[in-house]
Amino acid sequence: MATKAPRTDIDEAKVHVTGRKKVAVGVPAVMHALQISYDQMGLKRSVETLLRVNQKEGFDCPGCAWPEEDKRHIAEFCENGAKAVAEEATLRRIGPEFFAEHSVQDLAGHDDWWLGQQGRLTHPMVLDEGATHYRPISWDDALREIADALRGLDDPNEAIFYTSGRTSNEAAFLYQVLVRGLGTNNLPDCSNMCHESSGSALTETLGIGKGTVTIEDVHDADLLIVAGQNPGTNHPRMLSALEKAKNKGATIIAVNPLPEAGLVRFENPQTVKGVILGGTKIADEFLQIRLGGDQALFQAIGKHLLEVEEAEGGVIDHEFVAAHTSGFEAYRQAMNDVAWGDLVAATGLAEKTLRRVAETVRGSTSTIVCWAMGLTQHKHSVPTLRDVVNMLLLQGNMGRPGAGVCPVRGHSNVQGDRTMGIYEKPSDAFLDALDAEFAFAAPRDHGFDTVEAIRAMRDGRARVFMAMGGNFVSATPDTHVTEAALGNMDLTVQVSTKLNRSHAVTGRRAIILPTLGRTDRDRRGGREQKVTVEDSMGAVHASRGRLAPPADDLLSEVAIVARLCAALFGTDAARPAEAGSASGPDGGPDWLDQAERGQEHRPVQDDPDGADPAGRRHPLNVPHADWTALESDYALIRTHISNVIPGFDDFETRVDKGRTMMLPNGPRDGRTFATADGKARFTVNELEYPFIPPGRLLLQTLRSHDQYNTTIYGKDDRYRGIHGGRRVVLVNAEDIQELGFVPDEIVDLVSEWRGPDDVVQERRAEEFRIVAYSTPRGNAAAYYPETNVLVPLDSVADVSGTPTSKSVIIRLERRA
Repeated sequence: MATKAPRTDIDEAKVHVTGRKKVAVGVPAVMHALQISYDQMGLKRSVETLLRVNQKEGFDCPGCAWPEEDKRHIAEFCENGAKAVAEEATLRRIGPEFFAEHSVQDLAGHDDWWLGQQGRLTHPMVLDEGATHYRPISWDDALREIADALRGLDDPNEAIFYTSGRTSNEAAFLYQVLVRGLGTNNLPDCSNMCHESSGSALTETLGIGKGTVTIEDVHDADLLIVAGQNPGTNHPRMLSALEKAKNKGATIIAVNPLPEAGLVRFENPQTVKGVILGGTKIADEFLQIRLGGDQALFQAIGKHLLEVEEAEGGVIDHEFVAAHTSGFEAYRQAMNDVAWGDLVAATGLAEKTLRRVAETVRGSTSTIVCWAMGLTQHKHSVPTLRDVVNMLLLQGNMGRPGAGVCPVRGHSNVQGDRTMGIYEKPSDAFLDALDAEFAFAAPRDHGFDTVEAIRAMRDGRARVFMAMGGNFVSATPDTHVTEAALGNMDLTVQVSTKLNRSHAVTGRRAIILPTLGRTDRDRRGGREQKVTVEDSMGAVHASRGRLAPPADDLLSEVAIVARLCAALFGTDAARPAEAGSASGPDGGPDWLDQAERGQEHRPVQDDPDGADPAGRRHPLNVPHADWTALESDYALIRTHISNVIPGFDDFETRVDKGRTMMLPNGPRDGRTFATADGKARFTVNELEYPFIPPGRLLLQTLRSHDQYNTTIYGKDDRYRGIHGGRRVVLVNAEDIQELGFVPDEIVDLVSEWRGPDDVVQERRAEEFRIVAYSTPRGNAAAYYPETNVLVPLDSVADVSGTPTSKSVIIRLERRA
């Protein structure tokens, strides 16, 4: 029998610290996963559900995006995957009676763990302006109110549409059609806050914003560099792939400011060696690099390789460089000019260590670099990742077995959502294909990314906010600014499976639309529907939930979006019409009213500045589709996808019967690069690394082990030895002493950031317990979302605009 939801928040006074672990997974992970599954689902439901995770006829894990091999284990899930499934498949329920008992103010007073533990949402709810409690609302009334709010906007750019990485391909594709049909590209998503830097760097240098390797390449690599990533907690199934590579003779180098158990030793619970014989050592070398020093590491490797090439030859793949790259000579000169002393200062590693690592790279026959947020959330993240590419190009480690780049994505379909068009800066080619498929003219002006969306809400340039999944408030930087920005909205809409903080931080009116999860059976049009997802390596496969939904009338994300499209654009599939007056008969903008009246439409020719004849900057047209049919048969959506997005031809057949469809990848498939000059590009990047003022620390925000993104599964981070709480700050013991504190002391964390006006801004996170930990001098770490309040909204990575959550200057301040 599943247990009841907790009544109280985490008691931070009960935090206790033990030694960090030096081995990951094993029997303890299995027992912990089963305990959480039992608590949430009970015994029978746990067994039935977990055995379907990541199976060919089952459902895709709602956790991370690490790929599966073609041959599946009977238990194809990890500890954190089991936790993610248990959270979604829980037997706990939140109905109207819960919201009658708890005011919005009451909900806002609880922590993220308590909110997430209450259970699945079952009924649409609305918070009226000035009300203290949500009340029930019918599906028809809720969708009508959202459509009315969108119809009432003066400009479609006053609406913001956020997307979480758990949204299926079908829902994401239809969602971006809705948004562009409305007349805006305001499609911020969670990628903006994590791997946007990866996409920016890889698109520029390789012509594709994704990784270039397959799971088989990981198994076959001679050398794997795992940088800024903690697979033992964030992608535990990756450890099985690393173990397989080790068994084939691979060398693995771990690069991280913190020693992480999963990269020390892995006890695979599905093997005798893992359960009885002590498991597998993963990392052959651990580089405890300073925060923000990764660019210097990859420059050091490149510099050493070029120096040895100059002295001895035989290092650089000159044939590959000549045939497939550009910019080599400029890069070679830049590496000649960079000083070893600067590389040592940036990394905190001795020159002999840097050269030893470079010699390992030199001796490798095939090299893959894997990374995650540790490399993507700095001001200089894009240059860092360009230098990762530079290093790989030197030896031709692109487009051959066991070699390439491997950005490891977080949420299970975050990469697929971007493929489907969830992007504020879509290409003209994508929009042209979308126009042709849906007989309208999508807007061409770029929209808001996540940071710019918050600015727009803060500054009164937006009025409606809608989130397709996720927990926007807890995922974004500068918490107080974000909360105030959302409070400026006329309407906030959350499409959600579970309760989270974003339901307690609202606009003047707020609507919650509960939806089906990945584990739920989705029956539409008289039959069970499937959806598809894309993993970190460009593999697309189907997902079919099997559990009875938490409520009989619960709608899928696809159904919600399809009904909104019908409400906004009409069900007659009318063509766009000629421009008339600036507003329709009911006072709303005619770009929607004409569609609802079913008038004949034809495209409007915008003026050269992109404004329509009435002076607004949106097209007077709507997309043409049978929305009711799309809601009833997701295969029709997949047909649209195959007509719009390259690589999805014969989509339905290629994902049928458990098949996996690999998307085309130019660098991987044929060493072709869709860059400005058609070649992989060496780039010159000035060395950057953070400066830490005296008496200050550089903070990275990170997850605990009982956490996935903003979802808090439990109170522990057992691999790091933290138990019973989350408000801790990990600091080098010598720094603690030098700064005049002692371990276990309670302090406030105060961030300091010099803004564009050259004025230092301060932000405060209160009551954190100091924990002495193995981290480089001057560096610190603490969990998000509790520390998101410290990350300035305007402190973002160059080029990508990603918040700099791994480079926050703080001071420790003793509590009064």
